[in-house]
Amino acid sequence: MKKLTALGKVNIILVMLFLASLWVFPMWQIDLRAPQYPGGLSMKIWINNITGDVDIINGLNHYIGMKTIHKQDFREFVYLPVAILSFIGLGVVVLLLNRKIAYYLWTILFLILGLLSFYDFYKWEYDYGHNLDPNAPIKVPGMAYQPPLLGYKKMLNFEALSQPHIGGWCFILAGVLLLAGCYYQSRKSIRP
Repeated sequence: MKKLTALGKVNIILVMLFLASLWVFPMWQIDLRAPQYPGGLSMKIWINNITGDVDIINGLNHYIGMKTIHKQDFREFVYLPVAILSFIGLGVVVLLLNRKIAYYLWTILFLILGLLSFYDFYKWEYDYGHNLDPNAPIKVPGMAYQPPLLGYKKMLNFEALSQPHIGGWCFILAGVLLLAGCYYQSRKSIRP
């Protein structure tokens, strides 16, 4: 079994630091703009919380029949911190094992975690945008209010922009570093 390069070890530490930043910075941000809100409304999604103009957004969403958004409704705010902390802990194990195969497996695990998280976020948005209260005051036949998973979307008189925040960019950068590290490790041959 081949050992990690010095750069590979540094890469592991950087990945763990980028993931630790999820407790310091929001992961995602959804911004809404409309004529009646010229300053816009914003919702920030953290690893364990939702902040921003959530109460105002909930009030507006009531009119079109969307469910209200409450922190306690999201099991992800319990599972995601545990998953990320476990992944960081595995990073320490990979560092101590000092084996390329462990690094490759750690990277695969990260990619699976990232894809599952993105899919879960899509399902959350889909549910909130499509499962509307039939007794809502405002009904537009055939209209769904799912915010964009990533990017811009116009819904009635609201414009929505969904994008990574600092923590999300750190998460993405961690994945890029892991993949670049796999490529680099596969090119370097160090004997035990």
